[in-house]
Amino acid sequence: MSAVRSPHRAAVVAGLGGALPEHVVTNHEIAARLDTTDEWIRTRTGIRERRKVAPGQSTVDLAEEAGRAALGPDGHADAVVLATSTADQLCPATAPQVAARLGLGTALALDVNAVCSGFIYALATAAGFIAGGMAERVLVIGADVFTSLVDPDDRTTVPIFGDGGGAVLLRAGEPAEPGALGPFDLHSEGELAKLLWVEAGGAAQRVPEDPKDRFMVMQGTAVFRQACARMAESSRAVLDQAGWMVGDVDRFVGHQANIRILQATAKQLGMPADAVVSNIDRVGNTSAASIPLALADAVADGSLTPGHRVLLTAFGAGLTWGSTLLTWPELP
Repeated sequence: MSAVRSPHRAAVVAGLGGALPEHVVTNHEIAARLDTTDEWIRTRTGIRERRKVAPGQSTVDLAEEAGRAALGPDGHADAVVLATSTADQLCPATAPQVAARLGLGTALALDVNAVCSGFIYALATAAGFIAGGMAERVLVIGADVFTSLVDPDDRTTVPIFGDGGGAVLLRAGEPAEPGALGPFDLHSEGELAKLLWVEAGGAAQRVPEDPKDRFMVMQGTAVFRQACARMAESSRAVLDQAGWMVGDVDRFVGHQANIRILQATAKQLGMPADAVVSNIDRVGNTSAASIPLALADAVADGSLTPGHRVLLTAFGAGLTWGSTLLTWPELP
């Protein structure tokens, strides 16, 4: 499905925030416990460390911290859209709890679960609320405690995933102004769901038949190929819709799954290496939080500045994938 912006109201980025747990897990710490090495992890993923929640710390905590930073001193939003695949409970949704903690009263609040594509899906959902006149300001958060889904004895997944939260505040604005999102391109392919899969925990198998069924399994090679192809395909679609050429893009911010996936996708698009934004070496794959965390880091280090034309794209379990565009605005 491709969706085009409303000609009258657009969702405009007006705030940005991130949240990371304090505990740093280095490659050496993982190598001391599993059959792997720092070099093996770095050369195959680009990751040298990641963050892990402390006991008692959850998705709500990360989402609240990131959301509060994005809201800024005004602290107001009409709605909260939370992208997560690690909700604190199966029922109810996590977003209303986040809205309550942020003091947003009876604001519209819902979860979106598109795993690593969740933030793009959540942006599109929020943009629809704004375009339809249902909200003036929407807080979009990506937050995941993905270490809770990883088998601690699996050397192929433990090094990849970390925990984190990232958020943007969207406000109603004009389609042509800096920060306006769109167009969007969103897709799924459920027949390939088992390429990234958690067998137990839902209604189909509430109690694991095998203890390992509560952990994610990943067919790495197949996922790599799908991720590169789908993100490149989706990126071309939004560029075509917007009338942009690849050369018009100043910053390519893809889901931080693996540095080789980012580099291969950029190469397929003909994107120069210096346009690729990445913080995966320091935080790992934080699922729905990865794009807003990468944006926050790029703003902090000065590599993303107002006026930069930015391409956002993601791929995740489901399978799901999607992309959007914006010109980076001046933020408070």
